[in-house]
Amino acid sequence: MRPRLRRSINGVLALILAFGLCGIPSVATAAPAQPDQIKKRVQLYDRVSVLTGLDWTVLAAIDQYERTMSRAHPKTRPLRETAVTGVYIPPTEWSGVLNPDEGDTEPASIRFFQGIGRDGSGDRLADRNQDEDLLFSVAAEVLRYGSVREDFAIGLWEYYQNTRAVQRILQFAKLYKTFGKPDITGNAFPLPLNSVYSFRSTWGNSRSWGGYRIHEGTDIFAEQGVPVRSTCYGIVEIKGWNRYGGWRIGIRDLNNLYHYYAHLSGFEKTLKAGDVVRPGQVIGWVGSSGYGRPGTQGKFPPHLHYGVYRDRGLVEWAFDPYPLLKRWERDERKSLKVHR
Repeated sequence: MRPRLRRSINGVLALILAFGLCGIPSVATAAPAQPDQIKKRVQLYDRVSVLTGLDWTVLAAIDQYERTMSRAHPKTRPLRETAVTGVYIPPTEWSGVLNPDEGDTEPASIRFFQGIGRDGSGDRLADRNQDEDLLFSVAAEVLRYGSVREDFAIGLWEYYQNTRAVQRILQFAKLYKTFGKPDITGNAFPLPLNSVYSFRSTWGNSRSWGGYRIHEGTDIFAEQGVPVRSTCYGIVEIKGWNRYGGWRIGIRDLNNLYHYYAHLSGFEKTLKAGDVVRPGQVIGWVGSSGYGRPGTQGKFPPHLHYGVYRDRGLVEWAFDPYPLLKRWERDERKSLKVHR
């Protein structure tokens, strides 16, 4: 076993235990996709599933992770305007580093130069502009270590060289398996609209406790004990104490955004890391915890600190959630009026 693989195997196996690989045989804030786009994706997943034996939920998870990386790095991971898949493979990786023809589509010469491009459409060409070829090529690389759960996860790590990528794909596969469809969309405001609350844009304000830093989120002030709700479909990634955020929960959605809820007075007791949540589901309650050892309370008025971070592959960057909060608040109010 190579040293690189040995160093990472424990972390990969820990992710398997936490999230599982739903749907694998034992032998995705972007605008919601349109119905015709979803239909094309389903057809793509079904075709590649036949070729690989992988469940569509796993193929959809790989595809969605790739799509989120392409959205985060549009200049270095450009996608075709008509692309169905989110997969991006650099030309040299596709055709082989020493291949004199970066646009090579001949499977035999690509294999000779140790490229990863393969024919997934059955036209005897390995074409980077072909959706089936792109998704099939990634799936085939990942399956080099086997299709059982542990081997597949190691294959993910070997391909991406990034434990975060493995975790994301496992999370996304679990979400697709739970809801049984590729179009999982919808959001909710984090507090009940019939509660008394107030908020404004506080992004970038200075903070000094524990050292100077900027405020990476929006504070929503409300009474102690007001329910805090998930804003998205997602998976609980972390739950517990943070000396800055107090009792906090982090939830990952299919757009690879990390939703951070801090200064809670408590959690919904049955909720644990790895659980799937829905928009509007209660996850905790407004409080004033944080700025100290576990259990520290009352150093500031009760409020929810809400932050959003985008995964860019190796790092995560915070961005101002205020526009999202205003939109979700507005959309939910409209929806309530319609259903009265």
